[in-house]
Amino acid sequence: MAERTTNYQGTFIEVSEDCPIEHGVEPPIAENLSIAALHYRLISERPYELTSDDVIFETHALRKGIDSDDAAARAEFFSKGQPCLRSSPLGKRYGWGTHHDAQGRVGLVPRDSEQYAEFAADASLAHTRAMRSSRAK
Repeated sequence: MAERTTNYQGTFIEVSEDCPIEHGVEPPIAENLSIAALHYRLISERPYELTSDDVIFETHALRKGIDSDDAAARAEFFSKGQPCLRSSPLGKRYGWGTHHDAQGRVGLVPRDSEQYAEFAADASLAHTRAMRSSRAK
């Protein structure tokens, strides 16, 4: 069975058109960490170390109590299509863009930063947006 991927290379995912805030905000921390909080923690603590696949699977593993180094569980997880970071609450609700370098490693970029403006204007990168939170009217 072919393994699917959520990875992007040389891509900047801008915040969604309906993101309610103008700057990057850390998702709230609760007893049971949300997907947003887990994505934030994994990427912010290890910028440009993890790929999107790493972040998506480690989030799944942490929420399900699976060892994140379990290759068989990872292969099974990616045997079905998985939502990519375009669907992450970070870009939809919390004001974070994600930059994916040439090797697919991801870093967070706050919407109100100079770096965000530079990535948004960089013609050498592929550009897409985080998914909208609500349907277009």
